[in-house]
Amino acid sequence: TETNFPGLTLIHRGKVRDLYDLGDCLLMVATDRISAFDVVMADPIPSKGAVLTEVSMFWFEYLKDIVPNHVLAVPDPNVTVGRKMKLVPVEAVMRGYMTGVTDTSIWMRYSAGERTFGGMTLPDGVKKNQKLPTPIFDPTTKEEGHDRTITPEQMIEEGLITKELFDNVKETATKLCQRGQEIAAERGLILVDT
Repeated sequence: TETNFPGLTLIHRGKVRDLYDLGDCLLMVATDRISAFDVVMADPIPSKGAVLTEVSMFWFEYLKDIVPNHVLAVPDPNVTVGRKMKLVPVEAVMRGYMTGVTDTSIWMRYSAGERTFGGMTLPDGVKKNQKLPTPIFDPTTKEEGHDRTITPEQMIEEGLITKELFDNVKETATKLCQRGQEIAAERGLILVDT
C-alpha cells in the first residue's frame, strides 16, 4: 500500500501511484491502494497495482501509433520507468454518453441546466445514459485536490495551456477515444468516457 525506497527521492505520493526521481527518468509504482471520487479507500485490493500497470501497458501499446508515450521499461508488474515529461495541467476527458455522478460529470452539469460542453451545445431533453451523437471533448483541469470544469477559453486565459497545444490535445484525445470505442466494440463492450 505504500513504498519506501531508501536512496531514491520520492517526489509525489498520489492516490494510487508513488513517483520517484531517478535522475534522467522517473520510477512510478502502482500500489494496491484504491481510490474512488478522489478519496483513497481504507482497504487495498491485492494485486491491483500490477493489474493497473498491465492494463496501462495494453493501452500504451495499442495507441502508440496515435501518440507516443513515456514508457521506457516495466521491470516489475507494479513498476513503470518512464521519460520525464512536462505536465500539461489539463485532463483530456472525452464523453461518449450522458452520464456521471460527480460535479465534473456531463450528466450532473446537464441536469443542472448547462447545455454547452467542449464547444458543443446539446438540446433539452437528452436522457441520462443516452449515447451522445458524437463523443464530446470536455476537458477539466488536472489539479492536486479536485479537478475543475472550466471552458477551453478559460484554460487558455489562465495560462494552463496554449491555444495551439489545446487544439493538439483535443485532436489526439478524439483519436484515442475513437480507437478505444472501436476496440471496445470488437469485444461487445462500450466505452462510455475516457
